[in-house]
Amino acid sequence: MTHVATLVGAPGAEILTPDLLAAAAKRLPGAGKAIILSAGEAADIPFAPGAAHGNRDDGAFADAAYCRAASSVLRLGLGAAPVDIFVQPLEDRRKKLLLADMDSTMIGQECVDELADFVGLKDMVAEITERAMRGEVAFEPALRERVALLAGLDAGMVDKAIEERITLTPGGRALVQTMRAHGAYTVLVSGGFTVFTSRIGESIGFHENRANILEIENGRLAGRVTEPILGKAAKLATLKELTAAHGLALHETLAIGDGANDLAMLEEAGLGVAFHAKPAVAAAAQARVDHGDLTALLYAQGYRKQDFVDE
Repeated sequence: MTHVATLVGAPGAEILTPDLLAAAAKRLPGAGKAIILSAGEAADIPFAPGAAHGNRDDGAFADAAYCRAASSVLRLGLGAAPVDIFVQPLEDRRKKLLLADMDSTMIGQECVDELADFVGLKDMVAEITERAMRGEVAFEPALRERVALLAGLDAGMVDKAIEERITLTPGGRALVQTMRAHGAYTVLVSGGFTVFTSRIGESIGFHENRANILEIENGRLAGRVTEPILGKAAKLATLKELTAAHGLALHETLAIGDGANDLAMLEEAGLGVAFHAKPAVAAAAQARVDHGDLTALLYAQGYRKQDFVDE
């Protein structure tokens, strides 16, 4: 077997029945017996694409295009079943570098929107955020515009937002801690602000965090972000920088995010995953999580539930 299809059901749904797994296996060439990663929730189906194509061994079926096509075939075959699907080569599926977006990925909120709520502008700012995440407006000017609307806000509202409004996405700590326990380097890389990523990254367990600097003067937000802005290009540059710094190949990396400013990073990583993402991002990314939590990325790497670390 050279490839694997990993099926992950929505948490608590126990959707992965023997019949469903058998139906999925019928759509994969040379499929082997399903390997249960978590009963009713996650399973691997190893298969051999060459078995359906004259056993060619030229690597033609190991590329991302084939894996995306196989994922689509499985997704169509399973219909409306709440199952996330990852198709990839078996070799090097356990990644050694994790880059993760923060807002609406590692946490359930957009931090700038929550700050805007304190000045009565959440709806206005959230609309700009949504357009930027969908790729309808450029990220950098959209961030400058939103931050300008926060000018004069008491900087202590950052603490209030973290304590009262920010929630960690289920499975995030297990994802980071399990990968760390197996030698991976983990980085929170955000188009948001260091006043959030420093605390949130530490609470989840990331090795380091990178984000924009929200300027503060006399205890209040200045309405400015320090240039240059960490956006789409900077996230991709961070992936390449850390890959080189740790002596890794790109296929040994994993990136996850939900917005248009994540897409270049997702497309370049060995496994780029759109997490409950905007439609254009989900359509373009190598893989996507529509139903599961962040532990889906551990199952995608072949970890069993009993392997998870969450200390």
